[in-house]
Amino acid sequence: MTPTYLTPDPDQINALVELPLDGPVVMLNLLKFRPDGGAEEYANYASLAQPFLEKAGASLRYLGDVAVTLIGGEEWDEAILVQYPSKQAFLDMTGHPEYPSDVRRNAVVDSRLYCMQDRNPVA
Repeated sequence: MTPTYLTPDPDQINALVELPLDGPVVMLNLLKFRPDGGAEEYANYASLAQPFLEKAGASLRYLGDVAVTLIGGEEWDEAILVQYPSKQAFLDMTGHPEYPSDVRRNAVVDSRLYCMQDRNPVA
């Protein structure tokens, strides 16, 4: 059985903290929603998280439904790219005690979150 992932573990957070990233980072979110209202609950999470994103200086770069998997065996419902001015902005946002991570966790049955940095940033 393939493991599922809902939140980063402490080692993953520490790896991000220790990573020497300067400048903006983009987070790739791959989401598989709970079949019983997960998409709606994720929309609620997005609404609750919006003020935290704004305060962090984050911007939505892409949001779309996954139509089909062409390579690999995992199936996703949605893909999101969010840019943050720095890894620290992301860490501060998600580490805020009022950040609605529990609402996100209740909306999905599986997810992936990849931290990326542009090699050729668009001006």
